[in-house]
Amino acid sequence: MSQMLPIRFQEHLQLQNVGINAANIGFSTLTMESDKFICIREKVGETAQVVIIDMSDTANPIRRPISADSAIMNPTSKVIALKAGKTLQIFNIEMKSKMKAHTMTDDVTFWKWISVNTVAMVTDNAVYHWTMEGDSQPQKVFDRHSSLAGCQIINYRTDQDQKWLLLIGISAQQNRVVGAMQLYSVERKVSQPIEGHAAAFSQFTMPNNKQESTLFCFAVRGAQGGKLHIIEVGSPPAGNQPFLKKAVDVFFPPEAQNDFPVAMQASAKHDVIYLVTKYGYIHLYDLETGTCIYMNRISGETIFVTAAHEATSGIIGVNRKGQVLSVSVEEDNIIPYITNTLQNPDLALRIASRNNLPGAEDLFVRKFNTLFGSGNYSEAAKVAAGAPKGILRTPQTIQRFQQCPTASGQTSPLLQYFGILLDQGQLNKYESLELCRPVLQQGRKQLLEKWLKEDKLECSEELGDLVKTADPTLALSVYLRANVPNKVIQCFAETGQFQKIVLYAKKVGYTPDYIFLLRNIMRINPDQGTQFAQMLVADDEPLADINQIVDVFMETNMIQQCTAFLLDALKNNRPGEAALQTRLLEMNLMHAPQVADAILGNQMFTHYDRAHIAQLCEKAGLLQRALEHYTDLYDIKRAVVHTHLLNPEWLVTYFGSLSVEDSLECIKAMLQANIRQNLQVCVQIATKYHEQLTTTALIEIFESFKSFEGLFYFLGSIVNFSQDADVHFKYIQSACKTGQMKEVERICRESSCYDPGRVKNFLKEAKLTDQLPLIIVCDRFDFVHDLVLYLYRNNLQKYIEIYVQKVNPSRLPVVIGGLLDVDCAEDIIKQLILAVKGQFSTDELVEEVEKRNRLKLLLPWLETRIHEGQTEPATHNALAKIYIDANNNPERFLRENQYYDSLVVGKYCEKRDPHLACVAYERGHCDMELIKVCNENSLFKSEARYLVSRRDPELWAQVLQEENEFKRPLIDQVVQTALSETQDPEDISVTVKAFMTADLPNELIELLEKIVLDSSVFSDHRNLQNLLILTAIKADRTRVMEYINRLDNYDAPDIANIAIGSELYEEAFAIFKKFEVNTSAIQVLIEHVQNLDRAYEFAERCNDPAVWSQLARAQLNGNLVKESIDSYIKADDPSEYLEVVDVASRNDSWEDLVKYLQMARKKARETFIETELIYAYARTNRLADLEEFISGPNHANITQVADRCFDDKMYDAAKLLYNNVSNFARLAITLVHLGEFQGAVDGARKANSTKTWKEVCFACVDSEEFRLAQMCGLHIVVHADELEELINYYQDRGYFEELIQLLEAALGLERAHMGMFTELAILYSRYKPQKMREHLELFWSRVNIPKVLRAAEQAHLWSELVFLYDKYEEYDNAVLTMMNHPTAAWRENQFKDIITKVANIELYYRALQFYLDFKPLLLNDLLLILTPRLDHTRAVNFFLKVGEILLVKPYLRSVQNNNNKAINEALNNLLIDEEDYQGLRASIDAFDNFDNIALAQKLEKHELIEFRRIAAYLYRGNNRWKQSVDLCKRDKLFKDAMQYAGESRNTDIAEELLAWFLEEKNDECFAGCLFQCYDLLRPDVILELAWRHNIIDFAMPYMIQVMREYTSKVDKLEQSEQVRAENEEKAEDKPIVFNEPQLMLTAGPANPMMPPQMAAPGMMPPQAGAMGGPGPGPGFVQPGMPMPGYGM
Repeated sequence: MSQMLPIRFQEHLQLQNVGINAANIGFSTLTMESDKFICIREKVGETAQVVIIDMSDTANPIRRPISADSAIMNPTSKVIALKAGKTLQIFNIEMKSKMKAHTMTDDVTFWKWISVNTVAMVTDNAVYHWTMEGDSQPQKVFDRHSSLAGCQIINYRTDQDQKWLLLIGISAQQNRVVGAMQLYSVERKVSQPIEGHAAAFSQFTMPNNKQESTLFCFAVRGAQGGKLHIIEVGSPPAGNQPFLKKAVDVFFPPEAQNDFPVAMQASAKHDVIYLVTKYGYIHLYDLETGTCIYMNRISGETIFVTAAHEATSGIIGVNRKGQVLSVSVEEDNIIPYITNTLQNPDLALRIASRNNLPGAEDLFVRKFNTLFGSGNYSEAAKVAAGAPKGILRTPQTIQRFQQCPTASGQTSPLLQYFGILLDQGQLNKYESLELCRPVLQQGRKQLLEKWLKEDKLECSEELGDLVKTADPTLALSVYLRANVPNKVIQCFAETGQFQKIVLYAKKVGYTPDYIFLLRNIMRINPDQGTQFAQMLVADDEPLADINQIVDVFMETNMIQQCTAFLLDALKNNRPGEAALQTRLLEMNLMHAPQVADAILGNQMFTHYDRAHIAQLCEKAGLLQRALEHYTDLYDIKRAVVHTHLLNPEWLVTYFGSLSVEDSLECIKAMLQANIRQNLQVCVQIATKYHEQLTTTALIEIFESFKSFEGLFYFLGSIVNFSQDADVHFKYIQSACKTGQMKEVERICRESSCYDPGRVKNFLKEAKLTDQLPLIIVCDRFDFVHDLVLYLYRNNLQKYIEIYVQKVNPSRLPVVIGGLLDVDCAEDIIKQLILAVKGQFSTDELVEEVEKRNRLKLLLPWLETRIHEGQTEPATHNALAKIYIDANNNPERFLRENQYYDSLVVGKYCEKRDPHLACVAYERGHCDMELIKVCNENSLFKSEARYLVSRRDPELWAQVLQEENEFKRPLIDQVVQTALSETQDPEDISVTVKAFMTADLPNELIELLEKIVLDSSVFSDHRNLQNLLILTAIKADRTRVMEYINRLDNYDAPDIANIAIGSELYEEAFAIFKKFEVNTSAIQVLIEHVQNLDRAYEFAERCNDPAVWSQLARAQLNGNLVKESIDSYIKADDPSEYLEVVDVASRNDSWEDLVKYLQMARKKARETFIETELIYAYARTNRLADLEEFISGPNHANITQVADRCFDDKMYDAAKLLYNNVSNFARLAITLVHLGEFQGAVDGARKANSTKTWKEVCFACVDSEEFRLAQMCGLHIVVHADELEELINYYQDRGYFEELIQLLEAALGLERAHMGMFTELAILYSRYKPQKMREHLELFWSRVNIPKVLRAAEQAHLWSELVFLYDKYEEYDNAVLTMMNHPTAAWRENQFKDIITKVANIELYYRALQFYLDFKPLLLNDLLLILTPRLDHTRAVNFFLKVGEILLVKPYLRSVQNNNNKAINEALNNLLIDEEDYQGLRASIDAFDNFDNIALAQKLEKHELIEFRRIAAYLYRGNNRWKQSVDLCKRDKLFKDAMQYAGESRNTDIAEELLAWFLEEKNDECFAGCLFQCYDLLRPDVILELAWRHNIIDFAMPYMIQVMREYTSKVDKLEQSEQVRAENEEKAEDKPIVFNEPQLMLTAGPANPMMPPQMAAPGMMPPQAGAMGGPGPGPGFVQPGMPMPGYGM
């Protein structure tokens, strides 16, 4: 049986199981603002990230790569606040957006969400609040108090209204953690410093207070101990009693001397305080009284962060192991725990009543019965009202209060009970009924309304029925609250609130008989009936059958209302409502056609019977609606011809709904019926729908009726938009036939869609009087030749003149050609040309005439135009052609004339005279044509001259292409003729560039030699000389040296560099040498020729420092260190000192390096130079020079040189250098290497560096200088991080004794730390176990106990191990160790002291077995110690199992007061075995928790009568009266038998016992039994028995008493009947009960008796007892007495 605990402890998650590193579980890296999220900052490799664990989905942590100093999650949503330095940002993770950002001026040391939209931030000086709403910035709230200076801020709390703010911090003072808090009032703007470690705010409503009080709870662990304070902050709300301050002790176990509170949460649901301490203890306190309910340790590690656990109203936290733990109130156990374990029933009652918790039912019932029995009805009523779960608020309780008498002048108990219930809250169903019944009888329904408004009554159907007789409206309110739909709807209907019926039925999901309701409403109020019907169909799914609703309307012939209803009901136009739509239209077409027309016009419905409705519309004269609904063509044609009765616009639109075939048939019918009347409409229809009906079909229809007018108007409306050639032709045709010549002319001019040939032929055949349309068509579509022929042959020459003069003069050339073709006279043609005056193309005219070989015809006209100053090229081209053909000095004309087109004329000359073609082409720069003519006719000289003078690079590129077969003869003419003749440098330049571009180096050299080497004006041209050398470098290297020597005016450096690029190094050297560029020359020798000997000779000859520097650099690169340094010295150049030092160092040329550095130091006082010079002195062992150098002024980095010397093991030089710079740390190490240990220690002391001390110490150990090593070691061990390395160094070399001596000497140091004591303890365990116990007893508080535990366990030091477990509070392990190794570890007092502190109760039972095995005589002492936490049932079962129950009898005696079943039964069995009947009887009477029947059955067979008597006693206690009496009869226990028979209240048992006495002839017992069982015996039976056995004398006293009692009862009944009759007469004109004006709850009537009609079922009015005394209890009627109101 597990122990009953008042708390529920649960582990929700192990953070390490979801991938969280244990190193990241701490106060600085993990935050938990609520029980929703845990946020951890961690670093994976070099990547920082934030892990967010949603407690509702712990298997899927959210990881984000975020680098921040702190991260806190919003308490409710996935919003995270991040802090990096002074920058604060708030992000919404789900929306992936930044919400807010701000940069603080001060560092934020702590921050926390104090609500879902506010962050509190704490700096070193102040506290700020930052809300997420809008663009607000952090607002300063208050300044930090000076008492928190230097404290680590661990929490920040506010009350629910944020009127009270609390800042909490801790600091280390005097070897303890001191808590400091600052309480700030926002309203008063004042702060109060308080000493405390943990705190919380809570809202609490005290008994008899109407409003909540704000309580401030805080805990502190001071020097005097721990305290929990609970106080009310601020002034109490109006009408509230102030909360009395509570201050209670907080218990800390002796082993937790350094423990202190770290967190606190207040449960609003249970009004308790959860307090968590650093050592993992949970304390549970009652908020109202401050009583400690429970304390235990729940975690072996510190719980460093907590939050409220909303699901259980508990506390949730995380410890350093990563466990997420929660503690909450176990509602089923806390009250029994307080009652049984704490033995505090008052607190149990208080908490159970206050928080409505189970477990105190028996206490409440017992208390209620006690108070009720004592007549304290007021307190009993309070207990019944406050009992949890309403266990006492039953009809039986009401019945008991009803039956209570009322003292004169006081309120009746029932009214007191109801008054308390009303004050506390809502009455239940039975209470509401019993209270309202008399109120309504008095007519005080205002009280009922008030209670309903205040929600004091539980509404029910019965209450509604009760109220309805007095006020139907009030009853409706009751029914609504009680959710009785049928009664609610009935009330709505009765009160005329029809509009609310549907709304209510929908709301509660109830379906009444709407049709029945509608009929009733229609009969009463048709308007409201219409509204109600509309409400029934307001939704998508009607609440009633619409057909039935329509029938209701039609029953009363309400057509208009029915129409309005159906229009609203059918507005959704559903297919299933087709019949209703038809019915609606039908009734209106028959009674109100205009309404039907409006309905159809609105197109509301589409599913009705259209054919039927169409016929009705036609009969009603609605021809348009009929057409809309007809689908049969016959019906449509019958109706559509009556166009005068239809709206033309609608009719045109209507045709859009017909098929193509039907539309055409209807148009035919309309034209056939009355073409004059219907033509206009038909044209409109044809115009609008010609695309669908096809233009061809419509044209055929109009032509079939020979209606050219209709065709003209129809086609006229579409011709401007149509591209159909037939449409345009038909329109022209119809226009001609209707005489619309302007339209014919317009279409011919503007249209591009007709067939020009067809139209031309039609117009020719039409023989129109005006030929303008034909002229327009022929002009537009190039039928001019045909036109000329037609007009000339039909003697219409005037139209030819009109055409070329007025219509289109530009067509004159074609007209002239046509006239020439018909052999028109030349004079007429010339006159026509002269008449037009040049408004035509001369080229075309010339072409037309030239094609017919009549060009000379134009000579006079051309010469006339030229004399007139015409510059038109065509005119001059024609004239040039005439001169060329006539050979009339054409070359002169071609050279002098500026206006002809060279390309045209040149082309004309190519076959006639190529030379003239060249002249023409040259004049017009027709390059390609000229080259082609020259190539075809071998005119290369002319071509060469043209190319040189043209200066066109692109043209040169064209002729110099490799594919040009004429390239070679052309180049020869260029070199021999063209360039020799020119004196223009630009001609030469362009030509040379062309040859270069064409990549013709040999030809270019040939060209340049002729220009440069031969005496000419261009011989000294620099560019040409450069070009000649470069071309030779590229094409013929053998000539380069010749050109270099012969030429002098070229760019030497550039040419030399190009030569180097072409690997002509000797030529480049010659150029540099010729022009005395020495540095470049030697560079060529070094880098390209790579001959340092020639370079050295050249340098000697030049003796130039720059040359020497270059040579030195090359020698340095060739590792010729000595030669390089000599060259640098000759050059006096220290610039390359870095590389010289590097190369010399690698080649160990230190002597040469000293010379170079000495030279360099004279030129430059660089730090590097002087530093390397010192190192070179050291390398050459010139210690005297070194010491002299460093003694003087210098800029050297001596420390660096010293380190290098040290690394190169030049310790003597290093010693000088370290001594010079006072680097005692390195000096000490150097002296170690030189073997000067004492000096090394002195140096280490001066250096005072841990690293130095270590190195010197280790060196001394290696040299076995233990005294010096210990001196060094004392400076090392005070550093905890270095201790392990030192110990390992000693141990690895086997110097254990020296190590122990070192640590023993170090214990007295001022800076001695835990690691020293710990390691010494471990060394003792290994090498000197005899000293370990003494060491631990002295210094156990200063050792790392877990580490020493492992060492002691490995060394099998069990006694010391137990000691450590005890001090470390691992009591379980301590007990196990003592039991596993009793010889070495077990000590009685120590064991008993530790066993009570273990957390695992299972160890108790192992300890019992251990004591049985080893110390059986001490077992009872152990059991007495274990009693508070021992499961006694399990313990008893254990001893019974091992057969040692007798051994623990003292234990059983000591714990029997717990009334445990197993203990009672075990102890009873022992007493039976010992035949101690007196002890057994005492045990049975005192402790009743055992199996009574089993014990009685066992005892009734016992050989001792006293035990059998106890058996009878037990049967009696379990209501087994017959067995009890039978057992007494067997053992002749007459007194017990009579007593038990009387107590049984069973007449049969009593009479059976009397009969047995008579059988046994025991008349005295018979008489005694009559007295004992007086109330149970029937007088007639007793009289009969006495008479039959002749013992009337023994029965006579009994009979006398019976007669007296019955006489008194009759007298009393007569008096009661008389009083009742008098009261009825007085009460005829008065209320039955309440005859006073006072309110029922404040002053009840003097007569509290309830009238019989108000009594609950099964209840009777109380009756007064006989002779003025109190009568029997409620419902009791004396035997043989008549019921009140009935005769005898």
